[in-house]
Amino acid sequence: MPIFFEDMAVGQTYITPRRTITDTDIVQFAGLTGDYNPLHTDDVFAAKSDFGQRIAHGPMLVGMTFGLLSRVGLLDGTALALLEITWTFQAAVKPGDTIHVQATVADARLTQKTDRGVIQLNIEIVNQLGKTVQAGRAKVLVRTQGMEERSAL
Repeated sequence: MPIFFEDMAVGQTYITPRRTITDTDIVQFAGLTGDYNPLHTDDVFAAKSDFGQRIAHGPMLVGMTFGLLSRVGLLDGTALALLEITWTFQAAVKPGDTIHVQATVADARLTQKTDRGVIQLNIEIVNQLGKTVQAGRAKVLVRTQGMEERSAL
């Protein structure tokens, strides 16, 4: 069920299902983006790095964040535009790590067009050890229930 602007209260937190990062995820992301940095694609090179093994591409997790948020109904079918993001990368994510996302509504305001609003989400990607591995803020333009009712006419 989609979550509309009116359903998002400041302070409300959404927690997504978990997802395990696989070798296949990393290889497919490298192929999609052309980012073949050996930290992501070369076992021998990565074993000699500070990480001790290959790691996931940081931006891959940013994309997965929004996919995981859609699984709880947040933004899926109601997001009109991603307006802004700021992001920090705090720890490596390795194949076999399991992550989930916690997103808290930090701000919500209607726009001049009252069929939409802007929400700001504070987002954390958390691994299986409870450690935040990435965090950020996102401003998203979101549909109101009124927009849904008008489009049904």
